[in-house]
Amino acid sequence: MCRLMDYGKFKYAQAKKEREARKNQKVVLVREVRLRPKIDEHDIDFKTKQIHRFLTGGDKVKLSVMFRGREMTHVHLGKELLDKVLDDLKDLATVEKPAAMEGRFLTVILSPAPTKGKEVPRVKEV
Repeated sequence: MCRLMDYGKFKYAQAKKEREARKNQKVVLVREVRLRPKIDEHDIDFKTKQIHRFLTGGDKVKLSVMFRGREMTHVHLGKELLDKVLDDLKDLATVEKPAAMEGRFLTVILSPAPTKGKEVPRVKEV
């Protein structure tokens, strides 16, 4: 059995379906926030507010603590820092990947906590 069809019409319909599928996609960005082990209290609060904004916007956040030189011997300070930040964000975020050392960085990946039927409008940044 053979079906004769207009190839131009077929390509048009296919492109239209792809455009519709693209409209319904949700783009999730992974934002990175870097910290240092000797960070001050005010700076921690500022970075936590930044992470809060990213998570409410629907993005994932990669939280990294960067160690330099002799700081590598005090990884426990970085873990304490991450625990403090995660404790501040426990109601807003879920830990997608727990804390792990990747070279000189101690990283954890956070994703937005599932919301109950609420869709947060995406804020476009300039």
